[in-house]
Amino acid sequence: MMSLHRWTGGLLLAAILAGRLAAAAAAVEIVIGTGSKSGVYYPAGRAICHFVNLRTAEHGITCRAEATGGSIANLEALRAGKLQLAVVQSDWQYHAYHGSSRFAEAGPFEELRALFSLHGEPFTVVARRDAGFQKLDDLKGGRVNLGNPGSGQRATMAVVMAAKGWSEDDFLLAEALPASQQSLALCHGRIQAMVYTVGHPNASIAKATGLCDAVILEVKDKAIDRLVAENPFYAYTEVPGGVYPGNPDPVTTFGVKATVVSTAEVDPEVVYEVVKAVFDDLDAFRQAHPAFGTLTASAMAKDALSAPLHDGALRYFKESGLR
Repeated sequence: MMSLHRWTGGLLLAAILAGRLAAAAAAVEIVIGTGSKSGVYYPAGRAICHFVNLRTAEHGITCRAEATGGSIANLEALRAGKLQLAVVQSDWQYHAYHGSSRFAEAGPFEELRALFSLHGEPFTVVARRDAGFQKLDDLKGGRVNLGNPGSGQRATMAVVMAAKGWSEDDFLLAEALPASQQSLALCHGRIQAMVYTVGHPNASIAKATGLCDAVILEVKDKAIDRLVAENPFYAYTEVPGGVYPGNPDPVTTFGVKATVVSTAEVDPEVVYEVVKAVFDDLDAFRQAHPAFGTLTASAMAKDALSAPLHDGALRYFKESGLR
């Protein structure tokens, strides 16, 4: 006959196993779309997932960051239900939600929801010094990487070209390389200039300036003045001086912000835990990348969010007094 001790021990083991099975059944995996591994979106996604995964035992959520083509590709994947979260430029968040610009044919993405914003992203033009380029107009007739299709940099460059009245025919070569390949192409002379909408400091730009004597060009003229004045998601900003070799002075350009978005279909409890994981450990999150060093909770909860806040994010911000 089984002893009482063995019988109760068996019950306890069964209860533990049942609890583990229930927890496994309740586990939720989320995937966050980022961008090229050479940019800031990928480490941003990895940092978000890191802080979410630190608390998996509490909330049952696991998070994985996925390298993607960038903002446009991320928004399309969100709309198709292939991602749960994504990092996107604030201008493309605006256009996707309103169904404007690149998203006019698809129509308004009414289920798009904002979580929080991240770092600023200046539109950065980098050119080989020996190309002799000194201003934006000098790119005409040159060999320029416009960015890969689906990337925010490509889409933003298209906006700049439209503002300037340019087409791809105005370049000797209009390349479509991803961000991870453009600095090497610049150093090898395949291209004379590259564009990048990115937070600073950035490893790809550091490579271009350090290895092949590249300079950062000012992006400010009458056409860009009109572009900034007509679009609330753009603002003049600077690429900091002294961050990159051979570029000691700040350079004026315009920019956007990186933002984290989701859709209304994603469980508010999941989004709440994601936002909580980042904001509760914001001091540690800032250390995940130099571009995050000046982030503040108040700005992240309000700035550059043109889509409605997700219910889960709003709940956290209200609890924290940020809204």
